[in-house]
Amino acid sequence: QAKECNGIKAPIDTSKPNPNEVEFDNLYLDMNGIIHPCTHPEDKPAPKNEDEMMVAIFEYIDRIFNIVRPRRLLYMAIDGVAPRAKMNQQRSRRFRASKEGMEAAEEKQKIRQEILAKGGILPPEEVKERFDSNCITPGTEFMDNLAKCLRYYIADRLNSDPGWKNLTVILSDASAPGEGEHKIMDYIRRQRAQPNHDPNTHHCLCGADADLIMLGLATHEPNFTIIREEFKPNKPKPCALCNQMGHEVKDCQGLPREKQGKHDQFADSLPFAEQEFIFIRLCVLREYLERELTMASLPFTFDFERSVDDWVFMCFFVGNDFLPHLPSLEIREGAIDRLVNIYKNVVHKTGGYLTESGFVNLQRVQMIMLAVGEVEDSIFKKRKDDDDNFKRRQKEKRKRMKRDQPSFIPGGQFSPQALGNRSSPQAISNPRQAAFEMRMHDRQNSTTSSSPNTSLTSDGSPSLAGGIKRKAEDSDSEPEPEDNIRLWETGWKQRYYKNKFDVDASDEKFRRKVVQSYVEGLCWVLRYYYQGCASWNWYYPFHYAPFASDFEGIADMPSDFEKGSKPFKPLEQLMGVFPAASGNFLPPTWRKLMTDPESSIIDFYPEDFAIDLNGKKYAWQGVALLPFVDERRLRAALEEVYPDLTPEESRRNSLGGDVLFVGKHHPLCDFIVEQYKTKNTEPVDMPPELCHGIQGKLTLNENAVLPDQTVESPVPMLRDLAQNSAVSISFKDPQFDEDFVFKAIVLPGAKKPAPVLKPGDWEKTNNDGRPWRPQLGFNRDRKPVHLDQSAFRTLGHTMPRARGMPGMYANAVPLGTYGSPYTRPLLSGQQQIPKLLSNLRPQESWRGPTPLFQQTPQRTAGAAPLLAWNRMLQSQNQYQPSQYQGLGGPMSYPQRPEDRMDRGRQV
Repeated sequence: QAKECNGIKAPIDTSKPNPNEVEFDNLYLDMNGIIHPCTHPEDKPAPKNEDEMMVAIFEYIDRIFNIVRPRRLLYMAIDGVAPRAKMNQQRSRRFRASKEGMEAAEEKQKIRQEILAKGGILPPEEVKERFDSNCITPGTEFMDNLAKCLRYYIADRLNSDPGWKNLTVILSDASAPGEGEHKIMDYIRRQRAQPNHDPNTHHCLCGADADLIMLGLATHEPNFTIIREEFKPNKPKPCALCNQMGHEVKDCQGLPREKQGKHDQFADSLPFAEQEFIFIRLCVLREYLERELTMASLPFTFDFERSVDDWVFMCFFVGNDFLPHLPSLEIREGAIDRLVNIYKNVVHKTGGYLTESGFVNLQRVQMIMLAVGEVEDSIFKKRKDDDDNFKRRQKEKRKRMKRDQPSFIPGGQFSPQALGNRSSPQAISNPRQAAFEMRMHDRQNSTTSSSPNTSLTSDGSPSLAGGIKRKAEDSDSEPEPEDNIRLWETGWKQRYYKNKFDVDASDEKFRRKVVQSYVEGLCWVLRYYYQGCASWNWYYPFHYAPFASDFEGIADMPSDFEKGSKPFKPLEQLMGVFPAASGNFLPPTWRKLMTDPESSIIDFYPEDFAIDLNGKKYAWQGVALLPFVDERRLRAALEEVYPDLTPEESRRNSLGGDVLFVGKHHPLCDFIVEQYKTKNTEPVDMPPELCHGIQGKLTLNENAVLPDQTVESPVPMLRDLAQNSAVSISFKDPQFDEDFVFKAIVLPGAKKPAPVLKPGDWEKTNNDGRPWRPQLGFNRDRKPVHLDQSAFRTLGHTMPRARGMPGMYANAVPLGTYGSPYTRPLLSGQQQIPKLLSNLRPQESWRGPTPLFQQTPQRTAGAAPLLAWNRMLQSQNQYQPSQYQGLGGPMSYPQRPEDRMDRGRQV
């Protein structure tokens, strides 16, 4: 993290060695995983306008870059036009997002009016247009502007950041067709097939999607790491009505805001912890898979790489972006383990592996699926038993808690904490609201429990004859969605097909059609992961999957796809995935096709639609029953409105390509500049010796970034680049014949990373009886730092620990840091304590000073007796009223002495 001094952040020198003790060659950014949290974050206030969103995206990229520090390549990939198979999921997501956004706005307005009618106090409603996240789709003005901003950002960093000095940067914006992660995989596949490729390249891919793990395994690269945000559930969010913490919109009472500090100087300081990241090392996952999948006595030679490909393929049955999962395979019920066990039992009979370089052997897959089908009935019955047992345990738990609970327990932020809880205590936010809620809850409980056995007579007077009989179900049990399928009862297959497909289960022809479409989908998805998009037009035309027991006779089903298919154009895709409520991102005449009752495609845009929970509990887990878009009807309707496009809209509706950037110190820079000087319009081969072995075709770019030409800033708050030395040019990956097959193998010359897991024979071969020491981080030779007890006590006194209990003096100023006036005189030869701790926990070097909301308030009166050191701190505070650091620790704002005392008294 950047260190801050006097309110100014000192930039990090990313040209220095990586603090994680590993050096990465290539960093790939799946940009949509960055754009969404930056434009509409869930745990902090949203940016006020588009400019702030762009700056937030720049800062996020900087944060990732500071952690990873790639030395050869930075590849930024934004989702372009997706294959038709993915558009069904995109359509469902966007219709849901629009519906949920409108419902949330209506509910918010309704609660607001109710609160104001009762005399509640709410801040004035901001006249701000709701940010429609649907604009993060190729073809919109937002995505066009984002591409311009990223071009500026890349040029700025190449000019100013020493860590970017010798870096090649490739930007694949939304005009280039394909999903972001698959554009990245396509680049890796095509570079691997080149003779100049380094087989020991260390790749790092940034993204939160689980399919990135499968894609990383599918490359068969030995050094592949994924960096992703660390997921922390139940993050506090401010109320959307009163902007106060501690409650949601539905619980808002419109109470006045608590004063933060004596003069309300902390009013705008919302609790916010910077996002932390984790590394997923796929070489370690490969070690686990090797132990899991290794099989003895096979009738064919065991090949670990082929078994990894089979494992990736089997995971598709559990769920992916293109097909619904099979009814009998739920990931939370251990479906992957079940498939692996069946695979290991059946593979002896199959005579070989299920897949090869992305192509499926359907005869062998049929044996696996029918083996799953044999246990389908028992899976459904066990699911029902587990569900009933869980509900019974929950009901008993509720009864036990009601019976044992005391008359009053403080709730919410004041609720008792279990002994031994090592999490840092959080500062209380909005205590007045919390106290009000507790009083109301207590009053409600007292009125309902005052006369539990009384019932009312017909005239309204109380009757002592006896209470109303309780329902058989517990009164506070949640209503269960009706399940008409009842998979645990005989006849489940007939009910499933009748209810979900509206056909009789005896209709063998229809069932065969569903199974064939699903088999085609499995072949399409695997080909997509290993070879690229087999067909831009194919999609699964049903909302539900067949049963595993229906996969009979699939060995002779065709699995070829039409060649030469083309992707949709960006505005055509918008018409295919957008609801009418997001039509403002489309040209007026195109928008009219979504809303005009006379439109020939008005049925594609229902204002409301059903959501089938399909056995799930929450609406977001259900299936949105939207009509599928008929491509021929859509194109026929658009032919009439195509002439209405402006030149700017026509430009946004065209498909583009990748752009390569380098700085003036890069060996390739002079070569590119020479192309512009000679005005060579023909594509030229990129010299691999000038660019770390990267190969491809270079073509002059119309809107190029050129040396000695000003790069205008598309963000008003950022300066123009008047002294630019970076250069950009269009880049195209190496091209291959349509029938070319990329081999799914480990390349010759690749070195296998050192093993990390405990050897299976450790106890036998370990003669001296040493305990196994797990490897932490990337460096297996890291020497653990040894501290004696006095050093640990010093740690507890001086350093706040983010994950553990703070020390007794955790909020005192760290000795000798932040220009503290409280530094003790050092004895001869004695080092300052922070120096001693500098190499202790490198992973903690990402953390800045502890935010105010994470610090434990210290009592200034009535606390434990002060030790000598604390007394010295307190006495020096009396003579240092202008210092910014008191007992509250380092802060980024001045703190008056009376405020400190006031906060102490509040505690």
